[in-house]
Amino acid sequence: MNVKDGDFIIAIDGHQLKANENPYKFLESKADKVVTLLVSSKPSKDGAREEKVKPIKSESNLFYLDWVNSRMKMVDELSGGKIGYIHIPNTAVEGNRELFKYFYPQTNKDALIIDDRYNGGGFVPDRMIELVGRETLNYWTRRGIEPTPVPGFVHDGPKACLINGYSSSGGDAFPYYFRKMNLGKIIGTRTWGGLIGISGNPNLMDGGSISIPVFRFLDTDGKWAIENEGVYPDIEVDDRADLVVQGRDPSLEKAVEVLLEELKSNPPKKIVVPPPPDESKK
Repeated sequence: MNVKDGDFIIAIDGHQLKANENPYKFLESKADKVVTLLVSSKPSKDGAREEKVKPIKSESNLFYLDWVNSRMKMVDELSGGKIGYIHIPNTAVEGNRELFKYFYPQTNKDALIIDDRYNGGGFVPDRMIELVGRETLNYWTRRGIEPTPVPGFVHDGPKACLINGYSSSGGDAFPYYFRKMNLGKIIGTRTWGGLIGISGNPNLMDGGSISIPVFRFLDTDGKWAIENEGVYPDIEVDDRADLVVQGRDPSLEKAVEVLLEELKSNPPKKIVVPPPPDESKK
């Protein structure tokens, strides 16, 4: 679109806008339909141009994408490009998509932050934690290129997991598994504490349904865990509202600080390929 920040929308579908009107009333029932905007760089029709757009049904995903991108930019700037960032919004379809989308291009980062805050749950995240917790098994070397790890995409550097009270269900399980596999520090506030599963409940003939819990979390010592308890952080950090509205992110900032300290004491080791063996002597 030939529209810039600061441009004026003069009219929507021929309806001229006035300062005392809500422009959204001209967009009601227009989602996914072509709408004509009259746009200008100044608040008048002089030199105005028409642009055709398709309004979307909700701005939620745009706000979410902006939030993720701003977290990623913050981590990149605070760490000097050394640390990667991934947010997993749930442990269902969207969460797996986001993890796959952002994990693979960031395996070359020295350290990694996995943000589990506001995770709405879904499936049991065992496959997700397997991806994050992969370890390099060996390398293959070819002449003239860097050694290739097995698995092909793996992150061996230090990691941190962010949590809060909105990390729920599968969002409780993810940091629990993160700690179980000793993947790194957990930072933030205690998670929601709900891991009684609902599955296989049939719908009723009248269109209603009954929700009955059918399975519950049991740890490897044979003890009930997480339900009504949650997962506690290793480092407690409260994302204070007054700091958040200033553009700060206390949990994220602490995670960067912790990981940079870890990188100082245990810097990443680059694999060095030795001279090829002389097989003629065998």
